[in-house]
Amino acid sequence: MRTLIRGGTVVTATGTLSADVLVDGETVAALLAPAHTGALAGQVDRTLDAAGQYVMPGGIDVHTHLEMPFGGTFSADDFETGTRAAAWGGTTTIVDFAVQKKGSSLQETLDTWHGKASGKASIDYGFHMIVSDVNARTLKEMDVLVGEGVTSFKMFMAYPGVFYATDGEILQAMQKAAGNGATIMMHAENGIAIDALVAQALEAGHTDPGWHGRTRPPELEGEATSRAIRLAQVAGAPLYIVHLSARHALDAVTEARDRGLPAGPHQGSLEAHVARAAHERPVRGVHRPLPVLLQGAEGARPRRLLQDPERHPGHRAPDRPAAPGGRRRAAALGPLG
Repeated sequence: MRTLIRGGTVVTATGTLSADVLVDGETVAALLAPAHTGALAGQVDRTLDAAGQYVMPGGIDVHTHLEMPFGGTFSADDFETGTRAAAWGGTTTIVDFAVQKKGSSLQETLDTWHGKASGKASIDYGFHMIVSDVNARTLKEMDVLVGEGVTSFKMFMAYPGVFYATDGEILQAMQKAAGNGATIMMHAENGIAIDALVAQALEAGHTDPGWHGRTRPPELEGEATSRAIRLAQVAGAPLYIVHLSARHALDAVTEARDRGLPAGPHQGSLEAHVARAAHERPVRGVHRPLPVLLQGAEGARPRRLLQDPERHPGHRAPDRPAAPGGRRRAAALGPLG
């Protein structure tokens, strides 16, 4: 299927221009000066009129939590409502988090999250893996999951009894990541010290919402971030700090980057322009859903939201056969940002 999008204003990473867009399958084949598209007459299957509209690449959201269990409840959106909302906003790829339960395997967890998304997602999706139970089996499974397209593993220095990992467990996972090309994503916060402060506040009767912040001083985020960077340095692994929020933590990341260490904050974090992601390897394993169904004033109609691989290096249509269970594997997404 060759599609020509005519008359729109194309938005690129450097600005805007009046151009027509030729799409071959799911690949943007060319940007053409409007005066030259007449030569394509009879060579395209359909033409879309984009006059008065912007034509831009689909957005990539690399940190979502759809149908995520936490604290006895779930996040409000599932893969149907969340990805439909994303499509309306111009986001055409997400990377969500599969959450390992204590005692379960990483493969079981990944299969469960594929089950949550299968048949519901309106846009492309992939997974990070939250590792909450580090043991010999888990470490071996990290290699297996990298082969299935999961190349990032999230760990926590907070939430004892739920997600918390010891420094030794974190080091072992980092060593595994250093060997298989994965990246460790870190929730860097000193959960042991925070729990002590919380207990003291509760004992003193401090239960107002403001005490949530008071029991989580920025120094404890900075300390944990610095400690995670040192562990990654010992392991020789890249490190990706998620939802960094404190100046103390940012200073630790900046100092590490200045010394050439592969550590960086989440793109949405405080002053995240200081550092992008820590590595140059693509996230693989993005899965293709059914065409997007957009509900408009004129009723529902299916259409594929276009993505521009020229603006997202490495992003291309599936080039591998379907995996067991009907899931397709594809190379996609440039470095996390």
